Amino acid sequence: MRTLIIGIDSGTQSTKALVLDTGKKRVVGSAAEKYDLISDLPPGAKEQHPHTWRAATAKAIKLALKAAKARSGEVKAIGVSGQQHGFVPLDAAGEVIRPAKLWCDTSTAAECEEITTALGGAKATLRALGNAVLPGFTASKILWLKRHEPENFARLATVLLPHDYLNWWLTGRAVMEFGDASGTALLDVRRRRWSDAALRAIDPELAGKLPPLMPSDQPAGTLQPATAKALGLGAEVLVSAGGGDNMMGAIGTGNTRAGVVTASFGTSGTIYACAEKPVVDPQGEIAAFCDSTNRWLPLLCTMNVTVATEMMRKDFGLTPQAFDAQAAKAPAGAGGLLLLPYLEGERTPNVPDGTGVLLGVNTRTFALPQFARAALEGVTLGMNYGLRRLAELGVHATQIRATGGGANSNVWRQIMADIFNAEVVTLKVGEGAAYGAALQAFWCWRNQQGEKVGIEEVTDEFVTLNTAQTTQPRPENAAVYAEAQALQDELSRSLRGVFAKHRQWVVR
Repeated sequence: MRTLIIGIDSGTQSTKALVLDTGKKRVVGSAAEKYDLISDLPPGAKEQHPHTWRAATAKAIKLALKAAKARSGEVKAIGVSGQQHGFVPLDAAGEVIRPAKLWCDTSTAAECEEITTALGGAKATLRALGNAVLPGFTASKILWLKRHEPENFARLATVLLPHDYLNWWLTGRAVMEFGDASGTALLDVRRRRWSDAALRAIDPELAGKLPPLMPSDQPAGTLQPATAKALGLGAEVLVSAGGGDNMMGAIGTGNTRAGVVTASFGTSGTIYACAEKPVVDPQGEIAAFCDSTNRWLPLLCTMNVTVATEMMRKDFGLTPQAFDAQAAKAPAGAGGLLLLPYLEGERTPNVPDGTGVLLGVNTRTFALPQFARAALEGVTLGMNYGLRRLAELGVHATQIRATGGGANSNVWRQIMADIFNAEVVTLKVGEGAAYGAALQAFWCWRNQQGEKVGIEEVTDEFVTLNTAQTTQPRPENAAVYAEAQALQDELSRSLRGVFAKHRQWVVR
């Protein structure tokens, strides 16, 4: 009988499920279920209902199991990856109180300032948490609920993150592992415990509404009977701790030892590395997260990657292949057209009021190839801002493991290699977060069977490079992009006051 493991990645745009045959070391079934954000919300608000994720997860699991021709008894464990930072509020009966505010919600800047002030300012906040309090993180969303929807806050009994909610649905247990918990801005990441000062800054009773913390190598539980029946699985199926999508992406790309750097090109962009000790940025730009293997994951996040490239592609009515072909016609630097891609505000650097800006529009650059290439270059330069900050903190990259939709593009991979000035490689299994969730679940299951196995042993065996897509930087292009990087950085700094004035003008 086969030993099958299910990996789930519940994201902003879809939920993916894959079935890993551990004997054959390959994915034997997969499926995805798409959905949208809730429409017609105020500026900056980004929300989804957790029931949407639950329904999509159930459907994706069933379809993936069907594709794998799996029998119930073959499935041994499930691992869940979820979009980070989202705030899922449950009442005392375990019912969702309101839609979840997501990682990309930028409507809580005022609450971030209030929490930071209560902690004694930016430097004191970094000392207490290891991270700044940013609009993307969970803490300010909880205070937002208290300030703007006091009747809902009065019902709040349990605070969960998106992947925690799916674990709760699967097992009936509310728990939170260190990796995802470190993205709440409520955890002291150095000591791996809740920060009393941060909790008090929001509400004196908040500590009682947080689930217990657990190590990443332990199971969240086993399937509760109702969910097992709905999925057609046995109640003995183990559910691992799971984690945030970046933590699971690290596992899925073999980023489980120092020296490996992963870049994820999806709706948002993330770059992260495995570290044996906390990496705290005194400027607060790099997130000092824990990972989901009981270590740490210094990480930068930009909010605008395929958000920008897909907007440009769809506005021109192009297929992804045609868009790439147009971008390839323009030279490195897009003839002087430079995109500042802050379409949804920005997190790194922290510019919540930011908007998209195109610099260099003239009669020579007002052409499809230049616009297409500027979109790809602009978002990659935005990610490189954080990669250079990581290097300043001692985390250096000689190889970038690229994952997400952007990694599938030959043109974009060359742009990545040239801007990062490093070798870019891809993985044979491209769905890094779902694959990482499956590998973490397999690791957990094996240890529960009495084996003593490290996560590196699992990833070394199961994560392989797609060598046909390895891309080396071109020195002449790298030089062009070094100048473009300096220009984009200066443009970002010079416009921050203008962005704030523009937001006031628009919402008037």
